[in-house]
Amino acid sequence: MTRIFSGVKPTGHLTLGNYLGAVRRWAEVDQHRAEALFCIVDLHALTVDHDPGRVRRLSRQAATLLLASGLDPELCTVFVQSHVDEHARLSYLLECVATDGEMRRMIQYKEKAALERKRGGSVRLSLLTYPVLMAADILAYGSDEVPVGDDQTQHVELTRDLAVRFNQRYGHTFTVPRATRPEVAARVMNLQEPTSKMGKSDDVGPGVVYLLDEPDAVRKKIMRAVTDSGQDVAYDPETRPGVSNLLEILAACEGGDPEALSGGYASYGALKKDTADAVVELLRPVQERHKELCTDPAHVEGVLRDGARRAREMARPTVDSAYEAIGLLRPSAG
Repeated sequence: MTRIFSGVKPTGHLTLGNYLGAVRRWAEVDQHRAEALFCIVDLHALTVDHDPGRVRRLSRQAATLLLASGLDPELCTVFVQSHVDEHARLSYLLECVATDGEMRRMIQYKEKAALERKRGGSVRLSLLTYPVLMAADILAYGSDEVPVGDDQTQHVELTRDLAVRFNQRYGHTFTVPRATRPEVAARVMNLQEPTSKMGKSDDVGPGVVYLLDEPDAVRKKIMRAVTDSGQDVAYDPETRPGVSNLLEILAACEGGDPEALSGGYASYGALKKDTADAVVELLRPVQERHKELCTDPAHVEGVLRDGARRAREMARPTVDSAYEAIGLLRPSAG
């Protein structure tokens, strides 16, 4: 059976972009068609300045929201990255295969390092090397597919390169994965800055719809979304990014085509109202299930514990093989 791996980073509250771009597909499609692993990648949250307590809270919240969104522990494996030592074990081996030049060419490193310097902070080494840890996350499980947004494609390409290089140098050890992307709403944009992704890490304020936003807050944010010059509702992401973003969100919510939907609107106001209604209805069952799960934290903890055990059992043989292939001695049985 095809094996897929993907994850969410607990650096902020999960957004509508996370849900439409990834999580909904995991629940509706991926867990039913493949042996699927979904991970809260908490080690990645340590690459920048952070509040330890907040990382723990967001990790628990992310796990609860994944379950509320429909991930079924009977069908897939849901776990926390730091609960499985094989991620860190394999990451160092892959650092011994990756090059400094590859790391410094990563677009996200360039952007985040520049932002950190602009804030007057220092750039952590882990920000440079975390794509290697991401590669370890994927390769440890023999993953065939990695569902990602457009902004993560470069990291999957690096993962492929490292897998091929390791296999060529030390013998076939890793499956070479491929990136997969949903057709609609792979990258939901900020409502106030429609040329920027609706991200959970750095964005605040009216441009981001969070999965746990109250309905009134959702409506207010969407009704105040930035549109474009002109009055006609047309789908053109290049020249009309604001209205195109709303059309893509509406299409993703209702299963339609954004370009076809544009012909049904004579004003931005009507489009915004319908988009707001659609998003509120989309999030309603997720929020209701999240509230139920929050009353039973032991259930969520049990899912994560069982998920980590299963993940460990899957990853350990591959990582042990990589240790032997690269030249490390096996530990003595005694």
